[in-house]
Amino acid sequence: MKDNLAQRKAYSPSCERNRDPILALLKEVFADKKYVLEIGSGTGQHAVYFGERLAHLRWQPSNQAGGLDSVSAWVEDAGLPNVNPPVALDLFEDDWSETLGLDAALSSPRVDALVAINVIHIAPWEATEHLFRHAEALLDAGGVVFLYGPYRYADRALEPSNENFDAWLRRRDPASGIRDFEAVNAIAESHGFERVEDRAMPANNRSIWWRKLA
Repeated sequence: MKDNLAQRKAYSPSCERNRDPILALLKEVFADKKYVLEIGSGTGQHAVYFGERLAHLRWQPSNQAGGLDSVSAWVEDAGLPNVNPPVALDLFEDDWSETLGLDAALSSPRVDALVAINVIHIAPWEATEHLFRHAEALLDAGGVVFLYGPYRYADRALEPSNENFDAWLRRRDPASGIRDFEAVNAIAESHGFERVEDRAMPANNRSIWWRKLA
């Protein structure tokens, strides 16, 4: 059984590198939260690492339907009581309440935070608008959206490493690429969120979080 789980578990070196700096912030940002929905859980490494160390949280991983197996293996192998099996979510779905397993997974308590790590720059730009639209529908006042990844800023040049990364992203998929902070923030505000803080992270990444106003 363990051998089968090991074979199913994908591994991302970048998850190993960024998990502790992100965890340090999540301990602060999610100190008063109870139920976190992770958008785009990737391999599943972050879900179990954060879930184990943020035991006061119920952690709900998610991926697109074709990307659940590795997350399921990580979650099953860890056996943490506060980390749910992953659910299939697509940012472009109109109504997540109809997604298989979502109602049961998210019924109680209510989701009060969304986290997306290295998601919006690998997805089409429209995915960012959909993310905040879903966040507006899911979260009550005071709910938090926490995004991690690289950004462009109008008042500064993009770092050389991020210039190279952006070029690679766009060669891979012209619809992807490092996003403009100002454009992301405008979308957040249009869905009733205010930016709380923007923190520099290792390797020219940022952690930015927004709070729902009403």
